[in-house]
Amino acid sequence: MGNLALLATRKTSLFCSARTPGGAILRAHDTARQLRDCGITVISGFHSPIEKDCLRILLRGTQPIIVCPARAIEGMRIPPECRAAFEAGRLLFLSPFTVQPKRVTTESALRRNEIVAALADEVFIAYIAPGGETERIAELLARWRVPVMRASLRDPPIAIIRKS
Repeated sequence: MGNLALLATRKTSLFCSARTPGGAILRAHDTARQLRDCGITVISGFHSPIEKDCLRILLRGTQPIIVCPARAIEGMRIPPECRAAFEAGRLLFLSPFTVQPKRVTTESALRRNEIVAALADEVFIAYIAPGGETERIAELLARWRVPVMRASLRDPPIAIIRKS
């Protein structure tokens, strides 16, 4: 649903574990503002609390955004906070699910995250909680031989992963 031309842009995917320490939250917000101000297309499920915060930050800009829900989008209502971006043609809702599931499941979230990672040209992981699903996605990217670049040596949980 939305502007399919956004898929042709260079995309940075955003992932963040649901449980995130305060320092990582602030860095994630700062990075979202940088992505917004640089006009970089961001693709994410925007499901975890920090990802949702980042979406609110991104919606204040003019850059493209691709939202990938972990459920079917048939009959989905566009959230009020997304309407202006959607009507401006800078927002795409993209889902691999056609009719089912109607609600997010663990399996649909895993599949969605894999697709978000596969579509991105680079990946920003705001925080990886040990043993969580974000760690699994980071491991998948490592198996794909995607090099991991940290935002700073003193900030090991933050990673920007670029496809080569």
